[in-house]
Amino acid sequence: MSSQEEDGTAEPGHNTAGPSTCSSTENDETTGDIITVTIGATVPTGFEHTAAEEVNEKIGVDARISKDRGRIYFPITTDKLFQVHLLRSVDNLFVVVEEYDHYQFKESKEETLMEMQQLASKLPWTNALEVWKLNGALKKKKGYRKGGNGTKVKPNSEAADAAVADTEQQELPLAASAAETPTKAESTADTETSTQDTEETAPEAKPIKFRVTCNRAGDKHSFSSNEAARDFGGAVQEFFLWKADMTKFDIEVLLNIHNEEVVIGIALTEESLHRRNISHFGPTTLRSTLCYGMLRLCKPQASDIILDPMCGTGAIPLEGAIEFNSSFYVAGDNNDMAVNRTVNNICHIQKRRAVKGSASGLPIDTVRWDLCNLPIRTGSVDIIITDMPFGKRMGSRKKNWDLYPSCLREMARVCTPGSGKAVLLTQDKKCLAKAISRMGGLWRKLHTVWVNVGGLHAGVYLLKRTGAVFGQTPEDVYESRGTVNAKGDEKGDKELS
Repeated sequence: MSSQEEDGTAEPGHNTAGPSTCSSTENDETTGDIITVTIGATVPTGFEHTAAEEVNEKIGVDARISKDRGRIYFPITTDKLFQVHLLRSVDNLFVVVEEYDHYQFKESKEETLMEMQQLASKLPWTNALEVWKLNGALKKKKGYRKGGNGTKVKPNSEAADAAVADTEQQELPLAASAAETPTKAESTADTETSTQDTEETAPEAKPIKFRVTCNRAGDKHSFSSNEAARDFGGAVQEFFLWKADMTKFDIEVLLNIHNEEVVIGIALTEESLHRRNISHFGPTTLRSTLCYGMLRLCKPQASDIILDPMCGTGAIPLEGAIEFNSSFYVAGDNNDMAVNRTVNNICHIQKRRAVKGSASGLPIDTVRWDLCNLPIRTGSVDIIITDMPFGKRMGSRKKNWDLYPSCLREMARVCTPGSGKAVLLTQDKKCLAKAISRMGGLWRKLHTVWVNVGGLHAGVYLLKRTGAVFGQTPEDVYESRGTVNAKGDEKGDKELS
């Protein structure tokens, strides 16, 4: 069985206790063929509340935020299951089989693993498996893309960049916690997809293939993730007579352990939903789910002009043009390759829409420019939203001290005084704070959301453009020598130690 863990193993636990929160399947209210289950979702770390708001807005139920950051849980009836796939803030979805708030592990590793083996046959699997089957039928009906990881279909010219991008995006693998040391087996999580349609029509003709993925966080466990996945998976195999397969599996059983919180689930997504808009990846491509969270933070209104001056692959404006399509988006970058990737990603979405028979047009335009001298009229932009260079894969910390003040000053010029907003993502917190303080009151910080971007602790900063008139405030801005390179050379700059 595959596994993934965040912390090392240490002290054993104590005796086992029953679930303190009853399973969704045990509490199912059955009305005909409609049952109520609990759906779990992994979300970008830091945007759990944003995801909960979206669930309430689109599905009409209250979501519970997990103790383990990056997850939410919410109830849903099977007749509304299709609505979970309309959520834009979630990376992966799973149906909860059982959850324990305070699972008391045995003192020894042997006893704990034996208990996990015994647990497999005691769980209420029925409703979760029904939801898994229904989910497969929904995917077939709606024409969901079947098979394979997104990296399989990337052209060779993009392969190197995609490999780098994947490491930054894959903060949470399928229904995982913010674990950052995936085992070798976990790397195949999204390689193959379900053959459940065949299984539904001829359940006895082909044995179900499955795997167990254990995601563990905490330092007081006497066992490793591999050991838990192996023993629990063996018991699942014996109970259902399924066939274990690490890559070509039909069902992925999830064993999520965070300190004393244990959740067993069945995955409903085959690959993370954060890849949904991007076909041409770059070195620092943002997850679409993180882009959605940033967009919700600035609350786009109809007819707003929204600018991304450092668009990279266009992940932010693309997500905005699809989900908040009453606004108009301008995407630009100073790098030819980045602009080409953005154009290719836009074309990819337009072709996909045309195939489905829907309107293929997107309210988005792409420009190559010098971001410190934008060809945009003063005070004409309502919202600026962008991913600033961290100074790691793109640019350098030293260049940021020139770049950030110059960017913020130019952003202040094009942004509408008094009502304009900016949402900026960066890990270089010190540099951004200093740059804001040197703007002479042009920008005021309203809110900060702390996020995990590929293992890096970064901040999403919501800034408000004050009513101060640009050019009439004593901006103490250090004008850099020559044109500032926003994203650095495509090959990247070496970070100063």
